[in-house]
Amino acid sequence: MSSAGATLQGSFSGVTGTIYETGFYYGTTSGSLGSQVTGDQCQGASASGDFEYTIESLAASTKYYYQAYVLEYNEATSAYVERRGAESYFTTAAAPAYVPTGWLELPAVTGSEDFVGEFYGSGAQTAANRNYSYNYSYTWYASLWVAYPLCGSHKSGSASTSTWRYNPNVPTSPVNRQVKVRTSDGSYTSMYGDDTYSRGHQCPNASRKSDSLMNVQTYYVTNQTPQRQDKFNASIWGALEAAVRDLVTYSTDTVYVVTGPAYRKAGGSESISYLTGAAGKNANPASLPIPNYYWKAILKVKRNGAGAVTSASAIGFWFDHRDYDAQDSYTNYTVSVDQIETWTGFDLFTNLSTALQATAEANTSWSAFQSF
Repeated sequence: MSSAGATLQGSFSGVTGTIYETGFYYGTTSGSLGSQVTGDQCQGASASGDFEYTIESLAASTKYYYQAYVLEYNEATSAYVERRGAESYFTTAAAPAYVPTGWLELPAVTGSEDFVGEFYGSGAQTAANRNYSYNYSYTWYASLWVAYPLCGSHKSGSASTSTWRYNPNVPTSPVNRQVKVRTSDGSYTSMYGDDTYSRGHQCPNASRKSDSLMNVQTYYVTNQTPQRQDKFNASIWGALEAAVRDLVTYSTDTVYVVTGPAYRKAGGSESISYLTGAAGKNANPASLPIPNYYWKAILKVKRNGAGAVTSASAIGFWFDHRDYDAQDSYTNYTVSVDQIETWTGFDLFTNLSTALQATAEANTSWSAFQSF
């Protein structure tokens, strides 16, 4: 018996004809055994015997019912007669403990990205000191996803800056691959003559208050995108970011977050709006694309004493990039992580086991996720 398979044994006696086939019926509902496994046919004449077959691709920790059967051919009547044994049952073993080998917040990296990087806080570049990872696009002048862990200690402290600067790892020469909205250059209002948009953080600076270097890194322009300020960034999106931080205050020790803009849904042909550089400002790029959507996916896990992940829950949020009424709630925009993957083409939380992903990424209930 394993978490995904079982070997079933049966026997027969008192057969007067020819055994044509032996096997088992099985299923998860007593009296309704819809699946079947069969052995070799035309086994020949035998009054008694034993047989066994292995069933695979079963669910872990699940009760299955089964019946052995033989199919007997009666030469005198030229008829087949099926004889079944008594119904019995077994329970598959629990799934083996899963110990992640990579950071749980990370999406899959395909090798087709323009630039993928990560940042660490002050001190050694270790997993425990990681800040965030990002997938930066030269086409869109934005990170298409930013992934980071969040625990209570990350938001506790006084680290603070307001100085936007270039990411030292992404090229600015001979071609500047970064949007020119540093503090020394000016905001979108200055560079593009449009006060509708703010430099919206992807990894929020308020989620990185414990370490001065981590906080500075949230102000790299590769971590911002143009977000409608008054009725998006400062309202529904900001409320969601605060709710994520609250998760590590009230209900769990760590959450894993991946977030990003989307310009078109996978396979879509949505039109793109642009900000145009203001006269005399030498904006880079001269025409800056504005995301049509924003999304966020959040993961929680439970572990045993050995650090293995035993269960997981996830939730997704998807927003059209527009103004929202003050009374509107981010809870109205929950989707499954599976849906976000369909719309973005990204494989999220790839370092979670396949079985755990299947359950976690189907959830659409914010309340179920909160209470996990």
